Amino acid sequence: MTATPVSPSEPELGRARKRKEDARLVTGRTRWTDNMTVPGMLHMAVLRSPVAHARITSIDTSEARRMPGVHAVVTGSDIAGQQGSLPCAWPITEDMKAPAAPAMAVDSVNFAGEAVAMVAARSAAEARDALDAIDIDYEDLDVVLDIESAARDDSPLVHEELGTNRNATWTFDSAEAGTGGDVDRALRDAEIRVDRTFRQQRLIPSFMEPRSVLADPTGEQYTMWSATQVPHILRTMLAMTLGKPEHKIRVIAPDVGGGFGGKLQVTPEEILTFLLAERLGRPVKWTESRSETMVSGHHGRDQVQRLSLAARSDGTVTGLDVKLLADMGAYLRLVTPGIPILGALMFNSIYKFPAYRFSCTNVFTNKTPTDAYRGAGRPEATFAIERMMDELAAELDMDPVEVRRRNWIGHDEFPHTTVAGLTYDSGNYEVATDRAMEMFGYQRLRDEQLRRRQTGDPVQLGIGVSTFTEMCGLAPSRVLGSLSYGAGGWENSQVRVLPTGKVEVVTGTSPHGQSHVTAWSQIVADRLGVPFEDVEVLHGDTQSSPRGLDTYGSRSLTVGGVAAVHASDKVIDKARRIAAHMLECSSDDLDFSGGRFAVRGTDKGMAITDVALAAFTAHDLPEGVEPNLDAEANYDPENFSFPHGTHLCAAEVDTETGAVRIRSYVCVDDVGSVVNPMIVEGQVHGGLAQGIAQALYEEAVYDDDGTLTTATFADYLVPSAADLPEFHTDRTRTDATSNPLGVKGVGEAGTIASTPAVVNAVVDALRHYGVTDVRMPCSPQRVWRALSDARSGSSTRSESGGGLGSMDDGGGFAAGSHGGAR
Repeated sequence: MTATPVSPSEPELGRARKRKEDARLVTGRTRWTDNMTVPGMLHMAVLRSPVAHARITSIDTSEARRMPGVHAVVTGSDIAGQQGSLPCAWPITEDMKAPAAPAMAVDSVNFAGEAVAMVAARSAAEARDALDAIDIDYEDLDVVLDIESAARDDSPLVHEELGTNRNATWTFDSAEAGTGGDVDRALRDAEIRVDRTFRQQRLIPSFMEPRSVLADPTGEQYTMWSATQVPHILRTMLAMTLGKPEHKIRVIAPDVGGGFGGKLQVTPEEILTFLLAERLGRPVKWTESRSETMVSGHHGRDQVQRLSLAARSDGTVTGLDVKLLADMGAYLRLVTPGIPILGALMFNSIYKFPAYRFSCTNVFTNKTPTDAYRGAGRPEATFAIERMMDELAAELDMDPVEVRRRNWIGHDEFPHTTVAGLTYDSGNYEVATDRAMEMFGYQRLRDEQLRRRQTGDPVQLGIGVSTFTEMCGLAPSRVLGSLSYGAGGWENSQVRVLPTGKVEVVTGTSPHGQSHVTAWSQIVADRLGVPFEDVEVLHGDTQSSPRGLDTYGSRSLTVGGVAAVHASDKVIDKARRIAAHMLECSSDDLDFSGGRFAVRGTDKGMAITDVALAAFTAHDLPEGVEPNLDAEANYDPENFSFPHGTHLCAAEVDTETGAVRIRSYVCVDDVGSVVNPMIVEGQVHGGLAQGIAQALYEEAVYDDDGTLTTATFADYLVPSAADLPEFHTDRTRTDATSNPLGVKGVGEAGTIASTPAVVNAVVDALRHYGVTDVRMPCSPQRVWRALSDARSGSSTRSESGGGLGSMDDGGGFAAGSHGGAR
């Protein structure tokens, strides 16, 4: 009896494999939460507040309870003693102010879209119909929407019991940390100083599959299926929030149709579905409408950024001072206050700035809570510094690429400890930039730009540059601990070689489009020397995968994939002992390659799959060896990974209409060693689409009463393929030194780099008219207005919604004159 396989014909790593997942997904054989039906299941619908800030004076549910098919109507007061407060796992300072965050409002509402009642009924339609019969009276309170106004001491309060709208202020100073010099001195002694304020608009994660939850209390365990990025974190937080025994909760993330950070959450609806199912003793399912996603699912970005940059007249930067106001919305969600802090470590980007200071004040407003959105803090930082480098180049009348060259870390200077205290292990910004400029035809486009300016062409050409790096692979645990993050950064994997030679890989990461099944199969197949087709990857179920920290922050491959490598290596070590025993040789005399052990200097050997069968039969095992080829590994990285790249955008701007058309987009990224180039291309393309969408299309807009006016895709403009250009991509390679695969993250790179490339291109097209900024999204109206103001001599400053002067004692931006280049 044998299980010897046919050896793979070529290495898997670096091979453009089609995804294993796709056959099931594209043919509709999926397991979305909303597809599921279990016996006795009821449907839940949630009534949401139409007002942004009010006291709830009365709720009448009597008519709703009499509606056909209705089994229960529940208000916040009914579950006030059970629902607890939604968790925030990132208290960024010891004195951080955090309001109670009930899953359902009890006495007051603090944003339009907050849950105020729920209905369980036989069908989803009957549940929704019953919502219309619930009668609620509100007593309106003052609405606070503007970040800068909310930060002032005289502002109306979102949460009166806190006595302030300021959540926390977090600072970093390179002089105090010992990583750099004194920023005030650098600004005081600057030959050139550039002051700018930028506005990061509020964005709404727009995933394919709306959020959905099914809770079943009828078994030995409480089982929850949820369209979540974080089944392991959700399980722990359900137990802690609701006071339930964790070992009695099972969370399953089935097929999840996208997340982008929008499903990195413990949502109110997960709590409510759990409580309603428990209350009724029956399974309950909730699936949101798209508009519910947009008003109640968390939002992203939303910052006012004030930067002051000091430089010498040759373009060398001598100091950078960053002051942020970040909008938390009405409540803190899972990692809300820490999102700007992730950016704090990246404002220096790829540059050798000798002095750096960062300060961020988080502010509550009567808007939907914010939290992670693809890139989470790092797109905001990259946008600001790449805009500043272009502003410095304009002040010096220098090519923007040349300004960057004069400040970036040279390829021979790695590893390099930055002014923010991070150690970049590898990179080569010169090679990536040279390759991008060659593909782009940089000088040819500059020549065309000059001709258009000289001839007064109504359609002007702008060239945008973005050279970036990011920290990803959210780890190591000790660094997260130093930032007061409430969890670690490790990841778990188990590898099992079955008696027949097939392989099961269990991973603690939980994919929602990242291709973990395919990539992990390639990694383990290569490591064990077994066919790609013989590897099965299990994930997303806290029962079959009991340990893990899930998927976000471009951590899956660099942490979870490496954990699978270590587990595979343990399997090989265990198999080596058994093979040596069977081949009657020393373990040290065995070589392992291509799935086979060979006795060095002889023709004796055996396949690892034969060893698996021998372990299963257990007829002749070495003393102390268990009868299996199973192994488990936990991996906690020693460092982040630091992908980088150069993105170049050529944009045509119609000066008569304000319309922007991206004519050419080139990006050259360095993501280290590549497991599957086809997957990498897909990740880059998707990231570019989201970053370009922020630059040109997307924005969450509220009216003066705090109502979201962009609550449908008719109003919130998500670009289609027809709105996006053809992407020309390439890669350079400097392997990460912090993990055995040499891999770096890629899932967020395109989003981080593309937004400043596009906005820099738009501003570059109009700068000779006097335009120095266009607030995102750079819609035709905003472009035309900026151009019109510049031609008439009006201010072209960013529309920040307030003064652009220094931070006042109250934490807001004090009114003052517009900071420009000096």
